[in-house]
Amino acid sequence: MNILIVEDEPLAAAQLAMHVAALRPAAKIVQVCDTIKSTVNWLQDNPAPDLAFFDIQLGDGLSFEIFKQTVYNQPVIFTTA
Repeated sequence: MNILIVEDEPLAAAQLAMHVAALRPAAKIVQVCDTIKSTVNWLQDNPAPDLAFFDIQLGDGLSFEIFKQTVYNQPVIFTTA
């Protein structure tokens, strides 16, 4: 399972990755993005992950903007620190 983490707080992203690794050792964190812009760019340039964790509030806006700027149909779990 390939997982994308969208989180602008490095500690929260690291903790989430740690929890994923503990619960699903075979899962792979393919990328950690920290802004809407970097997430949109990554999604446009890479295959869609199987699952994503999106922090709701990022430094450059709400993560819901990602859906307006890309075609993304995979499962998302919304998080907040």
